[in-house]
Amino acid sequence: MKRYAVSLTEEALSDLDDIADHIAHHDAPAKADYVATRLDEALSSLGTLPNRGTYLRELLALGNRNFREVYFKPYRIIYRVLAREVVVFIVADGRRDMRTLLARRLLGA
Repeated sequence: MKRYAVSLTEEALSDLDDIADHIAHHDAPAKADYVATRLDEALSSLGTLPNRGTYLRELLALGNRNFREVYFKPYRIIYRVLAREVVVFIVADGRRDMRTLLARRLLGA
C-alpha cells in the first residue's frame, strides 16, 4: 500500500494547540489529552488512506474539489492530497462559522 507523507501548516498546528488548550481550560486536562490523541490518530491515518475523506460541501457549490475532510466529531480535519503528500490546512470545531474560516484560510478571501 502506498504511504503518503502527512504535514500540517503552521495554522493547522496552531489549531491543534488551541483545541487542546481550550479543552484543558474549560473541561479537564485528561479530556484534552484524549481529544489530542484521537486527532493525532485521524491525522496519521491520512498517510495510508488520504482519498477516503469527503469533499467539503461548502466548496462543492463553487466547483472546488481540491480539499477533503475527515472527522473526529465535532472536529473537522481539512486537507489536500498532493502527489505523495497530504497537507493539512485546518483542524477546527465544525460548529464554528466554517464558511468564513474556509474563505480566509483556503481561498485567500
